[in-house]
Amino acid sequence: MPGVPPTRFVYLGPEGTFAEAALRTIPAAEHGTRTPARSVPEAFDAVRSGDADAALVPIENSVGGQVGVTLDELAEGSPLVITREVLLPVNFVLAARSAVDFKEIVAVAAHPQASAQCRGWLAANVPNAVVIDVLSNGAAAAAVAEGTHPAAICAPIGARKHRLAVLAERIGDHSDAVTRFALVSRPGPPSAPTGDDLTSLAVYIAHDRVGALLAVLTELAVRGVNLTRIESRPTGERLGRYVFFLECEGHVADVRLGEALRGLRRICADVRFLGSYPRVLMDGELPQPGRSPAGTATADFADADAWLARLRLGELG
Repeated sequence: MPGVPPTRFVYLGPEGTFAEAALRTIPAAEHGTRTPARSVPEAFDAVRSGDADAALVPIENSVGGQVGVTLDELAEGSPLVITREVLLPVNFVLAARSAVDFKEIVAVAAHPQASAQCRGWLAANVPNAVVIDVLSNGAAAAAVAEGTHPAAICAPIGARKHRLAVLAERIGDHSDAVTRFALVSRPGPPSAPTGDDLTSLAVYIAHDRVGALLAVLTELAVRGVNLTRIESRPTGERLGRYVFFLECEGHVADVRLGEALRGLRRICADVRFLGSYPRVLMDGELPQPGRSPAGTATADFADADAWLARLRLGELG
């Protein structure tokens, strides 16, 4: 129900992954139920069916880029909206059942994305170990706890959950890597504007129109709406057909963003609103609002409105 805080959460599982760690940073989730899902589509289906109130899934990684399956699920099926974002530093650890010398490690269980992000560290510290691909960071930790593999690359929460010994911390080749997660719910009234919000959209352009994408971007630019992210994904119809995911500064309740949305509705084949939600910054990071092009700042719009009002009153000065 609109306005009722979610209490039943689902997240991309299994347990002991970065997704669980991200979910547990949300106070309501810490006190509610948390159920792992086997995939992003399964998590979304739980929300759509009413079996869960909200799903937390990864949407972007600072190293690997967009999470395509999440974008595809947002663009298809019954509408869902992003109500919150969570930024989580990706701090991989090397864990084993007990303390062991690196030279004795002959195999390391890891999700392929995890081992790829730790390739340099592995080559320098356990060059003779064979990397065994597993389905998730949580599965890697579980395999070590069960004695299937001698060591694992996993999330700190996975090592704690399975009571593993952490042999090394921060083993990722990118020490400042971050994963961005989205909390997704069924449509309802968005939260009130905070003054530092983001709005996400899925935009389908008319592919037989020259300059269609430029027209989309112009609707935002002329109103001083800063575009912070744009991604394209194939629609699955045929080659050359794409849906564009836009993320821009502002809230659906803001006047200028509202005008831009009306403009997009007029010129696009379809526009799916994916939510307005507060922007989240990493600890210590300061807001960096986009610089509005000349003539598109709030004061410029106010001045133009006042000028037009004077003209309509017959005042030409």
